[in-house]
This record gives sequence, C-alpha cells and structure tokens, in this order.
Amino acid sequence: MKISVLGVGYLGAVHAASMAEIGHEVIGLDIDAARIAALAAGDAPFHEPGFPELLRRGLDSGRLRFTTDYAELAEVDVHFLGLGTPQRADGFGADLTAVHAAVDALAAVLPARDGAPTLVVGKSTVPAGTARDLATRLSALPGVSLLWNPEFLREGFAVQDTLAPDRLVYGVADPGTDAAAAEVALLDAVYAPILAAGMPRLVMGYEAAELVKVSANAFLATKISFINAISELCEATGADVTDVARAIGLDDRIGPKFLRAGVGFGGGCLPKDIRAFIASAEDLGVGPALGFLREVDAVNQRRRVRMVEIAREMLGSLAGRRITVLGAAFKPDSDDVRDSPALEVASRLLAAGAQVTITDPEALANATRRVEGLIAEPDTAQALRGAELVLLLTEWREYRDLEPSEAARLVAAPRIIDGRTVLDLPAWRAAGWDVRALGRGTARPGAGGAAAAEPELEPARLPAHA
Repeated sequence: MKISVLGVGYLGAVHAASMAEIGHEVIGLDIDAARIAALAAGDAPFHEPGFPELLRRGLDSGRLRFTTDYAELAEVDVHFLGLGTPQRADGFGADLTAVHAAVDALAAVLPARDGAPTLVVGKSTVPAGTARDLATRLSALPGVSLLWNPEFLREGFAVQDTLAPDRLVYGVADPGTDAAAAEVALLDAVYAPILAAGMPRLVMGYEAAELVKVSANAFLATKISFINAISELCEATGADVTDVARAIGLDDRIGPKFLRAGVGFGGGCLPKDIRAFIASAEDLGVGPALGFLREVDAVNQRRRVRMVEIAREMLGSLAGRRITVLGAAFKPDSDDVRDSPALEVASRLLAAGAQVTITDPEALANATRRVEGLIAEPDTAQALRGAELVLLLTEWREYRDLEPSEAARLVAAPRIIDGRTVLDLPAWRAAGWDVRALGRGTARPGAGGAAAAEPELEPARLPAHA
C-alpha cells in the first residue's frame, strides 16, 4: 500500500521505517528540511537501537523516501499523523498546533484523489475530543475518513514495539457501522503481517482510544511515583524500599514492574502527558477526578530536589566541589534529555556552585546544548577521575557494571549516590565507598529524611522542548 507519515520525529521516523520493513511504499514528511535531509541520507537523527539498520534497509529497498512537499502525498492511501504534542507554554494543556497545521496542509491535497477511499490515522497523544474535531474538519472531503490509532512505544524498544506491539487500538467515529468496518478493514490491510502474528486488536470510539494512551501513561507514572513516595517514608524510618517493593510486587494484583525507587521519570511523554490529562479533565469539568495526578507529578519533582539534598548532606556546601553525574538521558538506550531527571539534577548542582562533570554514552551533545556550564566527558573512567562525589542517575549497563574497587582508585573521595536503585550496596561499601541511595535505610527511625542546612533550590530553568 501507499502510506505517508506526517511528522518524522522519534515516533514518525520509526513508524515510517517499520511500515517500509513490512512491505509498504512509504513517504515520510516533515517541515524540518534538515531532518528530512538526514533521514534521506540514511543518518538517524536520534539514538534508538535497531533504527539505523531499519532506516537503511528501507531506503535501499526503494520503499522508503522522505520529503517536505505535501503535494507528493496526493496519491497516498493511508496517512499517519505522528506530530508532537508538547506541553503548552502557558499551562498544562497539550499544544496541538502541529497536528492542526498538518491536517490542514494534508486536506489541501486530498481532493486530488477524486473520492478514492483515503484514511487519515492519528497516532499522536492528544486530549479526548481531538479526533472527533479533526474528523469534522475532514468530513467535507469525499472519501476521506479518520481513525485514531495511538502508539505505545517505549524509547529503547521502539522498533520492537512497532513491529510486534502488545496490542493495536483503533478508534472510530461510530463503532459497529458499515463506515467503521470499512475504515478498520483498510487499517487491517496496513497491519496485516502484524495481525497475522496474533496481535490483539481492539476497536472502540474515538474518545476511548484517545483515553487509552493517556490513561496508560498516567497509571505508569502513578506506580512509579507511588514507590518513590514510599521511599520517602523508608528514608524517614530507616527501612529499605527494595524490601518493601519486593514484597508488594509478589501480590499479583500489583506486580513487580516499575516498583524500583529512584530519581523518577522523565522524557518527552510521561511528564507532559499527565499534565495534559489534568488540563483535559479540568476543561471537561471533571478536574477533581484526576486531582491525584498533581501529587504524582509533585512526588516526581521532589525526587530531583532530594538528590541535591543528599549531595549536600554528604559534602556540606556544594560550592566548588567536583561532582560527576553518570547519565544525562532520561533513560538508558536513548539520547533523549527532554525533562531528564539526570540533567535537571546536574543543572541544580551547577546552580549551587559545584563543578559538574557529566557523562553519557549517547546524550552528551543534547545535554550540553540544553545546559551551559557542564563539563562533558564521554569516557566514564576519565569522568570519574578526581570526583569528590558521584551520582548514578541513568542506569546504563556500563554504570551498573562498574567495579567498585577500580572506580575507587579513580575518584578523589569514594562517595556515590545511587539514584536508580541498581548498585550492589554491600559490595560498594566493602570497597570503601560511602554510599547513599534513595529510600534504602539511610536514616535512623525518627530522624527524618530531608536536609535542613540550606533552603530548597528553585526549579532548574531548562529550555522548553519541541
């Protein structure tokens, strides 16, 4: 089939290359000419395992190409919308500017198909009601219909999650009607190899499909913030949060996944999606229903502040102290630093007067573009050399596998804060390290977990992301 993907950022580029991989003729479109040129040359503009090879295979096969010209989409059967929906500058709501602009530009070329069945498929994360509004705007075009098909990609596993998703969700205007059946059949033809593998496919109304994605993200964020809230209690009582997490995770109603306490979640999805969910609920007049998500967000933000407080507890004044931060990306196997807890902590330490060296296998360039004053060092051993304190904030395998005795020979003082609950604390302590970790029994019962020596720093001022 002939397919287009409008918006070839992280989501769109992976989707375009994946659709070419399963045999379709794909055009990726974006208004960013530099990004289009890079992709057309086979250069992946972001780090994602497996994507560079997928991109090159698509280009070499002739089934994948890229353009900035909407006129080239006139004869396409199915158009996917992979546009970004960042947080609005003036509040929590999602900014739908790019989605609306792309739909308007696409609508200008669709009449060239002269009524042939054309399906526009939304994949962006949007507030409930967006799809119905867009469908109304497209309804004047003969043969054009809209279906909402949210994505559930995990950075670091995006290729796998596109080619072998755990479910496909279709949102249609009127489930059960002949029109909906025709739309579903057309998208089924696109996903035929995936569906043939037995992947579950659920058909529902527009609003339900829109709510599935944001509900999934909100639930995940809540689970992460829940265990981080428990870690605050563990710090105050002297308990070890890993013991608590292991025990409650054995309850099959809860499960063990995402119960690892740490510095919290970040990235381009979870933080902005839960805030947009709050804003959407308020717009619909049911704000109190999602009021708890404000505390989920607040717990997540407190973890970042707490890392700086622990650093101060270990060093006293931070001014002039040499601190190394292991990790800049918001998660391993990614170069994404959007709303990265690691990068915000590094920024806070820098603002407190520390000399901060940051290292990361993939995200250093993105990190230094966002925060000035950081010392970027790609080599882990060199980054550790002379450090008075080390913070492990992104759990890349090479940091998890550090040999504590060897690392101790590089630093000026063997002090480390495990911000991801991944280190073998007894082994590090046996090698002479002063080790702290969020929620791992570092406080005496009744002593409290918060530092009181200095006032809390103002939130770091990081540039807005697209």
